[in-house]
Amino acid sequence: MSSSMPTAPAPDPIVLRGRVVTPEAVLYDGVVVLDGGRIAWVGPVADAGASGPAAAVVASAQAPSGRTILPGLVDLHNHGGAGVGFPDAVDAEAARPAVTEHLTHGTTRMVASLVTAAPDTLRARVSTLADLADAGEIVGIHLEGPFLNEVRCGAHDPALLLDGDPALTADLLALGRGHVVSMTIAPDSPGVVGPGGVAQALIAAGAVPSFGHTDAAAPAMRAALVEAVEAMAGAARRRPTITHLFNGMRPIHHRDPGPVPPALALARQGAVVVELIGDGTHLSPDLVREVFDLVGPEHIALVTDAMAATGMPDGQYLLGALAVQVTSGVARLVEGGSIAGGTAHLIDVVRTTVDGGVGLREAVLAASATPAGVLGLEDVGALRTGYRADVVVTDADLRVQQVYRDGVEVTSPVAAG
Repeated sequence: MSSSMPTAPAPDPIVLRGRVVTPEAVLYDGVVVLDGGRIAWVGPVADAGASGPAAAVVASAQAPSGRTILPGLVDLHNHGGAGVGFPDAVDAEAARPAVTEHLTHGTTRMVASLVTAAPDTLRARVSTLADLADAGEIVGIHLEGPFLNEVRCGAHDPALLLDGDPALTADLLALGRGHVVSMTIAPDSPGVVGPGGVAQALIAAGAVPSFGHTDAAAPAMRAALVEAVEAMAGAARRRPTITHLFNGMRPIHHRDPGPVPPALALARQGAVVVELIGDGTHLSPDLVREVFDLVGPEHIALVTDAMAATGMPDGQYLLGALAVQVTSGVARLVEGGSIAGGTAHLIDVVRTTVDGGVGLREAVLAASATPAGVLGLEDVGALRTGYRADVVVTDADLRVQQVYRDGVEVTSPVAAG
C-alpha cells in the first residue's frame, strides 16, 4: 500500500474592501479578491454577488473609512534607499535593503538604476544587479549614462562621461543577461543616434532608449525620438522614454525651444513616455498638473529618481562617486549644489501629484500601468482580474497600511521602522 504526505490546505482568498483605483475609474465602495497570487475579482460591492469570498464582505460591517486600494506601484528610475545606493552595491545582498525599503512603501516592481561610472565599474554593477533580477527582486536594470552631455550632466561626474560607444553598450547588455531594460542617452552626444549608434544597439537588444541629460536643439531631439519610435514599431506597448523631463535638459526658450517641446509633442501623440519626478522638489506640482492635462497619464511615468537617502535622516551620502548632502529631505551635490536624485518613495510622489491637482486615477495610472507598459509587463500595474496580486492598501491620505506582492503580504513600513 502506498502512502503520501498530507497536503496543506490552500490559503483562503484575501478580500479587501474600500475605495478601489482601477485604470478606468475610482470605485468608491469596491472589492478586490486575491487568490493564489492572482487577482480573482475586482468590482463594486453592489456587483459582488450573493456567494463566494466577496459576498462575506458585503455582509460584514462597512469598509474602513478612507481605506484606498491601489495596484502595486512600478518605478522605472530608482538609485536606492535605506542608506544603500545601487551604484555602490558590490553584491546582491548589499543591494537588498534598498529594494525592501521601496517594496514596504508600495513599490512592488522596480528598476534599479546606475549612474555614470568608469566602464569596469559599470560592468561589475550590471553583473551584480543581474543577480538581483535573476532572483526576481527587481524587474530590470537602468543605466543612466555614461553617454550624456556634459553641459547638462547634473549629478553625474563629468570626468567619466563618454561619447556613445556601441561596443561598451553591447558588453553591458550581455553582462545584464537580458535584464538591462533601459539606458539614458543624450541624442547630442556623438555615437548615440544614427546607423550603428547606441540607440540602435539598445533597441536591437530589446532595451528602451531613454533620452535625457541633453542640451539638444529641438530638431535634433525630434529626429532622435522619431528614429527610436520607428525602430521600436511593433514592440507591443513598449515605447522610448524621456528621462525625468525638464530636469537635466535645456529649458524652453521662445526662440530656442530645446528638447522639451518635441518630447511633449510626441508624448501627446502617444509615441513616447515622459518621466516626471513629481516629488515637489524636482518639479513644481503646478507644472506636473499641466503636463498631465497636456499629454495624459497614459503617456507619463511618475518616477522617484530615489537615491540612498530615501527613508533615511538628513546627512551625507554618496551617489556613485559623488558626495551628496541631504538637508530637509533635499539631496544636493556637495560640490556644485546640483540636485542629486530624490528622497521620496513612489507613493509619496503619487500623493504630492494628487495634492497638486491631478486626479487620483490619473496619478496612480502614471505610477503603475504606464510604466508597466514601458517594461512590457503584461500582468502587473493594474487591479484587473487575472493580474498578479500586487496591491497597496492606504488610508485616505495615501499613507501605506498594507502591501501585497504576488498575494503575499509584505511587512508594513510602520512595523519595519
